[in-house]
Amino acid sequence: MTPNQQADERGARRPGTPGAFSRWMQRTMNARMIRKVRRGRGEFMGMDVLVLRTVGRRSGQGRETPLAWFDEGSDARLVVASGGGSRNPAWHANLMAHPDQVSIELPGGDVTSVTPQQLDGAEREHAWQRIATAQPRIAKYQSKSERQYPVVRLTPR
Repeated sequence: MTPNQQADERGARRPGTPGAFSRWMQRTMNARMIRKVRRGRGEFMGMDVLVLRTVGRRSGQGRETPLAWFDEGSDARLVVASGGGSRNPAWHANLMAHPDQVSIELPGGDVTSVTPQQLDGAEREHAWQRIATAQPRIAKYQSKSERQYPVVRLTPR
């Protein structure tokens, strides 16, 4: 049995994952931000925010996550999987597991079905430069991480 399996059986936290207080704080702040977006005020720390709606990869239940987004033109939006500690955040895994069941809500707007595309190579680098220029704090977070943050394009269907 691996250490991670032992930790799972004990209910202990695996290395690189947030503790109970951090998870509670994140759920509380996410719920507040989602309410704010739905009331038409979708900005946080100088960044535009949307609500990403996915389906849990294991549970099959609907999930909602407020995320900063960056305009790419032609109604496409970019999001960065910057949370999650040493691993990509759960919303990213859900997005990749069920790409056909993804939608977004913009401030005060309707729900729009989108197609996610994870960017790679030069396309990712170009998008990353635009994001890092618009929000240097995201580049700072990236510089402290051992993993490369995925950049995902969300295009309306």
